[in-house]
Amino acid sequence: MNARQHYQAERKRRTGLLLGMLGATLLFAFLFLFAGRYPTAGFRFPTDWATNEMTRSIFLRIRLPRIVLALLAGAMLSASGFTFQMLFSNPLVEPGFLGVSQGSAFGAALMIVLGVGSTLLVQLSATFFGLLALLASYLIATRFRFGGWLLRLVLSGIAVSALFSSALGVVKLVAEPTKDLQDITFWMMGGLWNASWSQILSILWVVILSMGILLGYRWKLNLLSLQEKTSFSVGMNPKRDRIILLIVATVGTTVTISITGLIGWVGLITPHLGRKLFGSDSSTSLPGSMILGSFFLLVCDTIGRTVLATEIPIGLLTSFLGAIIFMIILSLKHQEGKA
Repeated sequence: MNARQHYQAERKRRTGLLLGMLGATLLFAFLFLFAGRYPTAGFRFPTDWATNEMTRSIFLRIRLPRIVLALLAGAMLSASGFTFQMLFSNPLVEPGFLGVSQGSAFGAALMIVLGVGSTLLVQLSATFFGLLALLASYLIATRFRFGGWLLRLVLSGIAVSALFSSALGVVKLVAEPTKDLQDITFWMMGGLWNASWSQILSILWVVILSMGILLGYRWKLNLLSLQEKTSFSVGMNPKRDRIILLIVATVGTTVTISITGLIGWVGLITPHLGRKLFGSDSSTSLPGSMILGSFFLLVCDTIGRTVLATEIPIGLLTSFLGAIIFMIILSLKHQEGKA
């Protein structure tokens, strides 16, 4: 088999794997629609769909929006994490890098304490402070005079994250204990229990546009992960493209978590799994990572709302399962290194 035949065979394999993963995710999304605690805990197909209004309402107004939001949020967080990792050539980067998540958390908590009931204002505040954190990290990194660019970004991101975490602590300190503080606490643990069609529609166009732009740039991500001189030599404007992708990934992440709350590890783990299955080529590993992110968040949400009598915050489950998967990935890489 020559090089061209090998490339075509590998491309066919990856396309088939992508379609298979997408089909499996949609199938599980359909099956998880019948998992819950009504009328009894566990998996149950509704036989009274046509006659019971309560059953239809639970399926169409509660479970289905949650499943759709899990699919959208998982894909968006994974796409953002993959983009950050490629742009910074660092597999340990995630959407929370550069203080983005901390800035968004502060913005959302600030609106909650101010008593703003508008979901749109919470989204705008989370997005604004997320972008502000990104801008602050970038500007601080340009002022450093030691180390490489990546090291300066890491250090500035740590500083900005600490600043917004401190500001968030002040907001929690002045929050009303019986209501606002509880809302902030539950928001920071992440959850899809408030999912509704109106919330999904409020972020849908931003999330779809962000994912579309990132997918459109997936061919360039391979070059942007290289040195800037290499990207420039093939006719690219690496500085402009990096800024565009950072802004798009940040906006998509902040708008998503303004609805779901803080959900960690999705943007860190699924890009690793995507590259493990599809290789380093972003043309297939990016969409593969997005499908894995949707599936991962879908599974975590289903476990959280069905296992116990009370709902487990999805952020706790993604952190727990994500940490286990991460340790498995590291141990496998360690074994490969020994071999």
